Amino acid sequence: MAAKKAPVWDLETALAALKERATQAQLDGMARYAIPSDRAFGVAMRDVQTVAKSLGKNHALAAELWASGWYEARLLACYVDDPTAVTAKQMDDWCRDFDNWAVVDTVCFALFKRSPHAWRKVEAWSSKKDEFQRRGAFALLWALAGRDGGEEPFYRGLELIEQAATDERNFVKKAVNMALRAIGKRNLPLHTAATATAKRLGASEKPASRWIGKDALKEPESPKVVWKLGHSK
Repeated sequence: MAAKKAPVWDLETALAALKERATQAQLDGMARYAIPSDRAFGVAMRDVQTVAKSLGKNHALAAELWASGWYEARLLACYVDDPTAVTAKQMDDWCRDFDNWAVVDTVCFALFKRSPHAWRKVEAWSSKKDEFQRRGAFALLWALAGRDGGEEPFYRGLELIEQAATDERNFVKKAVNMALRAIGKRNLPLHTAATATAKRLGASEKPASRWIGKDALKEPESPKVVWKLGHSK
């Protein structure tokens, strides 16, 4: 019996694989999470990841998936792209397309945090005017805080957090908050610095800054986090 041939993956077959896993319930539920559904099939993230495993890494296909404009195709692109092939221009091009928090966060956590250009984009995007582009800076900072590496850039990250903390827009301030929390869990020196930042923000007269600071303090000052950092090597 002849062995079954592996599928030849291109844009058409990748989109077909996504559509096969779409459900109306998933599509209808996107609104609950503030995700636009007008360019979506209705595929759960776990199923997007399943398709990604079948595809493997494919930088050219990732570019086509992203350019298609479909929500799940863009999620899929984040998993199949090769971080070593991602250019600074590509990061800026994709950033200009950001239009919802789920794509922003998936791009930053699944792909962009592994790029050598990541820190430069945190700095560059932190002053963007568009809500989701600016979220990209702090989602990327949040993602980077979970990786091994040098500590010095995170002190600059705390400065950027303070600068952006007055932004009242929901998807910006939530990413700023999560980046602050994540930096505070890296080690004891950054915990001290992040806690000081959170306390300054918590005392601010600006509503967004005050919320970010007070909410962020709930985690860095928790006994669990303090104990873990105190016992880390």
